[in-house]
Amino acid sequence: MEEKIDWLIKQDEQIMTADDFDFAIIGICERVGQPTIATYDTDKCLSLLRERDGMTEEEAEEYFYYNVVGAWVGEYTPCFVTLYKED
Repeated sequence: MEEKIDWLIKQDEQIMTADDFDFAIIGICERVGQPTIATYDTDKCLSLLRERDGMTEEEAEEYFYYNVVGAWVGEYTPCFVTLYKED
């Protein structure tokens, strides 16, 4: 996990990370006129909450969307991506 954080810092020294979710980092998000931000896989974050913390699917979603996605910490707040999956 340390490699991912080091890589992020090389992209932009001010990048912020979501505490305890390094496992779910999938890259960076670049936006015109905006700072580069860390990008996380939502499904991996939810899986981590279920497996590590023993939460149910509902508990994990409630916690994640309220406490993680809902935590605005400034312009370097990370983004969370739900990847498209074909059925």
